Amino acid sequence: MNLTQKLQELIHKGVRRIGELSIRLNDSNESFILTFHTDETTAKEDNYGGLELHVGPDDARDVSTHADDGTYRFVKAQTNLRRGWVMVLRSVDELRMALDQFYPASVGLHVAAMENRLEVENLRDKLNRQTGMYRFARTISDSGAQTLVKDVCGPAHQCARKILWQIDEQTPLEDSEASRYDGLLPGVPAEVTIPLLCREACNHFVAECRRVAKEEKIG
Repeated sequence: MNLTQKLQELIHKGVRRIGELSIRLNDSNESFILTFHTDETTAKEDNYGGLELHVGPDDARDVSTHADDGTYRFVKAQTNLRRGWVMVLRSVDELRMALDQFYPASVGLHVAAMENRLEVENLRDKLNRQTGMYRFARTISDSGAQTLVKDVCGPAHQCARKILWQIDEQTPLEDSEASRYDGLLPGVPAEVTIPLLCREACNHFVAECRRVAKEEKIG
C-alpha cells in the first residue's frame, strides 16, 4: 500500500486535522477542502465565504511560505500559518501533494511511526555530520543543547512538532514543555489528527547550536 492509499485510509478512519490545517471531505466524498482550521466554518458558506480560492495543490508552497504579517516561515511546522484561504483538492493524491508542501514528509513520518519503522537521528549524530561553517556546532555542550531545546522548541516558540530525538543514545532530553509536547494542537483529539513529528533536529536548531557553541567558547 503506497502513501496515498495510507492517507486515504486515515481519512476514512476520521482523520481531519494536521497541524493548523483542517481537512474536509466535499459533499461528493471524492474531493477535499483544505483550510486554516479557524476558517473551516467560513469555507462551508456559498462561494467559500469569500476566502481566497485555490484549486489543486500547486499553490500550497506559496500559501505556506509567509505568515499573516508577511514574515518568512523558516520552519514549516511553525504555528503561524497564514489564514483566509481555501484549497479545493480533487483527489486524495492531490491532498497528499498539498500536505507535503504545508508539512513536508509529515504524513509519511506518521505512517512510519504507526508501523514501528520510523528511524530517529539523535542530536550528536546530526551535529557530527555537519561540515563547513556548521562544523563548529558539534562542540556545543550537553547542557547548552538541553537549554537550547527549551529556548527554541515546542509550542511556546511556535513549533508544533513532537520531538523524538535525544542528545545521544545515553542522554535523553530534560523534562520541559518542549520535550513533553505531543505534536497535537490544544483541544484536538488525537484520533482525528496526524501529529507533526520531529525525527531529527531541524536546520534552524543546528544553526542555533553553532551560535551557542561559539558563545560557550568565548565565555
